[in-house]
Parts: sequence; C-alpha cells; structure tokens
Amino acid sequence: MKRLFDILAACAGLIFLSPVLLATALAILALDGQPVLFFHERVGRGGRTFKMIKFRTMTVRHGGGIDGFDAGDCQRVTAVGRFLRRSKLDELPQLWNVLSGDMSLVGPRPEVRAWTRVYPQRWRLVHTVRPGITDPAAIVFRNEEEILAAAADPEKSYRLDVLPRKLDMYEAYVRGHTFSGDLRILWQTLLEVLRGIR
Repeated sequence: MKRLFDILAACAGLIFLSPVLLATALAILALDGQPVLFFHERVGRGGRTFKMIKFRTMTVRHGGGIDGFDAGDCQRVTAVGRFLRRSKLDELPQLWNVLSGDMSLVGPRPEVRAWTRVYPQRWRLVHTVRPGITDPAAIVFRNEEEILAAAADPEKSYRLDVLPRKLDMYEAYVRGHTFSGDLRILWQTLLEVLRGIR
C-alpha cells in the first residue's frame, strides 16, 4: 500500500505542480544561471547510493565539507535559494526519486555516505526502509541550518547533538511506522511549510 500510494501521489504531484516546477526552474535560470538542478549522492535502502535531486539553491563550487555537506554554511545560498529552502520548493524534484523507487514520500531523510559511517550500527537499521522526502526529524529540525550556523563548531554539533537525535527519530519510525502515521506526517509537514512561507 505504501509503495502504491507513493507512485500515485508522486505522479499526481508532478502533474499538478508542473507550473510551480517550471516557474521555479525559470527563476533559477534567470537569476542564477545553470545548472537548475542539483544532484547529490545519498545513501538509501540497503546502503545503496543514489542521486537525490533538488533545485539548486547555492552558488556552484567544487568540493566542500564532508562529501560536499557544509554543516551550517549558508554563505553560498542565493537569494532565490533562500526562498526555495524556506518554502521547501527545492525538495519538489525528489518526486522523481519517489517514482524511480529510490525514495518514499515519508521515511528517514537520506544522508551522505560520510555521515552514515558515524554510528554505523544505527544506520544499518535505518537503511532497511526507503528514505523519504519528509519524516518526523525533518519537521523537528526544519531550521537545522540556523541551528548549525549558530554553533561554535557546526560539524561537531551535527555529529554529537543533531545526528544522534535524528537517528532516535529514524529508528522510532522504522520500528513503528504505519500508513495512517505517514499521512499524519505529510499533513504536519504541509502545515510547517505553510507556516514557514508566512
């Protein structure tokens, strides 16, 4: 039922949100140039790597922190990128990841390979399910960038504080997720996004 719902909802989302997707792509192209999309390697179900798709929100730069993840670094976020992140419109291309089977609408957020080498036994359980576009941790840590940017050592804060708390919620989801629970998480996510836009 979960996979069928993912497919139907992702198809419907791509169709009904196509004007929003097109407008977002044109805005990025006009204001920030190419590329419009950002492909980032993440770890999914069974520990397999896949390319997660987002709208690009940062200036192009090769390299970065751990596997290209700069904890708390907001300096390269573009003007249009700030709006896309606040509204979560940058996540919409992941509906293609859902259709392809790499992701689900609801599930633990996929992480870069380097961070899955931290607490590997805990990640082994998390990787028994498809990663998702949203989950309880994504709601709780909606303002993660601001939290890390305020930390004296963002990467240390992520490793010792944020990531363990996320893993607590990921593990709880894996052990007790239900279809009705997923619907509730989707509704809560929508409410948080609407609050963030206001």
